[in-house]
Amino acid sequence: MSKVLVFGAGGRAGRAAVDEARRRGHEVTAAVRTPSKYSDLPVEVVAGDVTDPSAIADLAAGHDAVIAAVYDGGSDPAEFFPKAAQALVDGLGKTRLVWVGLTSLLPTESGVLLMDTPGYPQEYRGFFLAHQAAADLFAESELDWVSIAPAGDFDHAHPERTGAYRIAPAVADSRISYADLAIALLDEIDEPRQHGTRIGVAQEK
Repeated sequence: MSKVLVFGAGGRAGRAAVDEARRRGHEVTAAVRTPSKYSDLPVEVVAGDVTDPSAIADLAAGHDAVIAAVYDGGSDPAEFFPKAAQALVDGLGKTRLVWVGLTSLLPTESGVLLMDTPGYPQEYRGFFLAHQAAADLFAESELDWVSIAPAGDFDHAHPERTGAYRIAPAVADSRISYADLAIALLDEIDEPRQHGTRIGVAQEK
């Protein structure tokens, strides 16, 4: 059994990660901005600011790994994501980080990032680049990290857990449920295979 800290545990990816960690018998701590809003989470819920390295260090102490599935709709992404990434680098030390990344930053089969392929929507490019800046900070650090994102998008029509996934290049029309993404997140805690890289995951064909 491992002790896992989940930042952003109130969101859909974070909740799925909490559920999967509990399914595997891990001890889970859920870190959210306002604990009173998430009393329905079936684990210990604590206040946690993912942009505060001291708070991260205090919360992560005694945990084997950290999952970060974070977003702040009230902040400028260009400020929030790099600040959160730097705080995680500074606060985690040698603790394993599994970061829920962004599909747009994954390479396609040709090696071109999905966000740079012809016809890909560009209205949120600033958001993409903010996530890129966070990944760059991880890459420049000595942190043991991996970023995992859907290879295409989340499957909202079929949210159930199938119990399987595959690592895949970015393909805009591929899908995976939040529950199956969570399997990939926890696999990289239970048996880490990917280090210092970004991967995409999709449903089994």
